[in-house]
Amino acid sequence: MKKIALLFIATATLTIVGCSNDDDTTSIQDVAVTLNFTENFDGTAITNADYETTNYNNANGESMTISKLVYLISDVEFTNAAGEVFTGGGYNLMDARAGTNKSFIPNVVIPEGQYNVSFTFGFDDEDNQDGVYADLNSSDGGWGVPAPLGGGYHYMRLEGTYNNDIGAATNFQYHTIRANDMSTTPLTLQDTSFKVDLGVITIVEGTNIEVGMNVAEWFKNPNTWDLNVLGQALMPNFDAQIMMNENGDGSVFDLEAVTVQ
Repeated sequence: MKKIALLFIATATLTIVGCSNDDDTTSIQDVAVTLNFTENFDGTAITNADYETTNYNNANGESMTISKLVYLISDVEFTNAAGEVFTGGGYNLMDARAGTNKSFIPNVVIPEGQYNVSFTFGFDDEDNQDGVYADLNSSDGGWGVPAPLGGGYHYMRLEGTYNNDIGAATNFQYHTIRANDMSTTPLTLQDTSFKVDLGVITIVEGTNIEVGMNVAEWFKNPNTWDLNVLGQALMPNFDAQIMMNENGDGSVFDLEAVTVQ
């Protein structure tokens, strides 16, 4: 009897220890992340109803409306503390007015944890290959850039009207592409895409990252934009494309919110 009692106690002790270990075990799961994009003008949300109706004052003092805002992002990356990079590759073309593709799930799953999150506005030179993306070739009337301007693809089409120096409503086209200098042979090209760094974000199951584009920044920082001078024919204007890159890089996009659903 004594031996049986001791055996029972030993068995019970092992069972208790085993249960305790199971309870303390935490598994790390691989998860997908959703990026949601919104647009604003110096903090005032731009909705579908605002297109062609709402007047905005830009940094140069011009009253303007917006009729189109279509833009492309690519290469969403998640970098952990050890420097390991998880990239979804791919790209997402958003039509802000139509509300299409405003949510994007990169094609990658990552272990839960903390990551520095970034993406590229437009295509970098490695990805900006002429004519290779069938869906973009037909999107928005053709998203490609003509061969004489270097080929590849647009980064953004921002269009609308503004009141010119004599108060008349005038169309503008603020199109960003890879900068090209047509005065040189061969054509001089300069990558004007830029990386947007959203900082370190804790990623768990159901994480949604909201990214805001402040449209006003395209016209003011660091280059105050005069639409009377730079409102048309910007695609073949090398210097204008460099200035648009400077205005976009570091100021146009912001991390608005991180939520878990």
